[in-house]
Amino acid sequence: MGLRLYNTLTRQKEPFEPIDADNVRMYVCGPTVYDFAHIGNARPVIVFDVLYRLLRHLYGADHVTYVRNITDVDDKINERAARDYPALPLNEAIGKVTQETAAQYHKDVAALGCLPPTHEPRATEHIAGMREIIERLVQTGFAYVAEGHVLFSPAAMDSAGGMIPRYGALANRSLDEMIAGARVDVAPYKRETTDFVLWKPSKEDEPGWPSPCGIASLGRPGWHIECSAMSKHFLGETFDIHGGGIDLVFPHHENEVAQSCCAHRTARMANVFMHNGFLQVEGQKMSKSLGNFITIDELLSSTKFGGRRWSGEVLRLAMLKTHYRQPIDWTVKALEEAEGILDEWSEVTKGVAATTPSAALLDALSDDLNASMAIAELHRLRKQGDAPGLRAGMDLFGIQPIMPAVGELTEDERREIDQLVSANTAARAVKDYAKADEIRNMLNARKIILKVAKDGTTRWAMKP
Repeated sequence: MGLRLYNTLTRQKEPFEPIDADNVRMYVCGPTVYDFAHIGNARPVIVFDVLYRLLRHLYGADHVTYVRNITDVDDKINERAARDYPALPLNEAIGKVTQETAAQYHKDVAALGCLPPTHEPRATEHIAGMREIIERLVQTGFAYVAEGHVLFSPAAMDSAGGMIPRYGALANRSLDEMIAGARVDVAPYKRETTDFVLWKPSKEDEPGWPSPCGIASLGRPGWHIECSAMSKHFLGETFDIHGGGIDLVFPHHENEVAQSCCAHRTARMANVFMHNGFLQVEGQKMSKSLGNFITIDELLSSTKFGGRRWSGEVLRLAMLKTHYRQPIDWTVKALEEAEGILDEWSEVTKGVAATTPSAALLDALSDDLNASMAIAELHRLRKQGDAPGLRAGMDLFGIQPIMPAVGELTEDERREIDQLVSANTAARAVKDYAKADEIRNMLNARKIILKVAKDGTTRWAMKP
């Protein structure tokens, strides 16, 4: 089976045909570095890492270019910097916030098993490219200057005709529908309420760069133009895949398409748009007001969720068990189930070298990253005892086997623990659950947790 991907632009699964098989190109919107990444932010990172691995397998690692940007100029960054470092000049405070937050982001995604992208540009490194696109849009009548701002006109886009697409084609809504469903910034300098900012003037204490189009004051870019400039710089005017969360379809990706297609007179910015579904926590929308806002770092290093820390491999598998386009409910139970599965796989694959991924696994992932089929195939490989094949599949998923930690235990202590574990298993076998619980409690007191596989075998590990 060839690779098939669901295209948000066409609302259907399509055979993937790269523009150039020697240089398959993918752009994914990355973080705005004003705060630690939360678990919802982890979903696109993990999903598109699996796609990146699959593309590398199909086309060769040297023939895939993956760009994931960092947004380091934004109102939220300015607000965080002023709050956290009030004694510093704002630009210096912004530098500290973006450096610290980006470093934490890299630490988090590495713990989740994600490969680094080919390029990871920062928005502030591509201001010149943004100005170039903005000036071209003004010259061709798709944008205009007003009171130190440069604004894009969707109405001008819709009247252009030719190969330029209709504004709203990606979101599959009319302009009126998009206005009704989104907060539109009303400003006196706008010609139409739907016009959006490409460039805006900076306040005296804010970051600023020389403005385009002869504007005398210093300014800074709007959010959408950043990704148009960075994707164009690394991937060209039209590339293969553009990814991100479903919340980015409108206005962010819609406006990216508008800017890029009008500036370059192209029919598409990317041939395939892919979006992962929303994430909620224990059945509720994640929010700080509900107290269920969870960062990746908290899951990895604290006991805030489920009373314990979780490994990056468990978080990754829990995320991948649900198809990327479906909503996901992030629960303690789901993490425990993922950990149980990973324990079973790890028991088989520890110390085993990988072979080539099975044809069934490749077929599953090639069917728009079909998670349930792919995981079913990994279970089949485990059941058949195909350790090299299972390890190859885990590698393609980006999941490493979990090795039980034994800390500083002596041989005698390990032997004693093994005996207690055997006694617990024997008690459960004769349904003496009181004895089994007693032994489990003894082990818990020594920071030992028991993990019972579906086949009844029991393993132990030190609590993290």
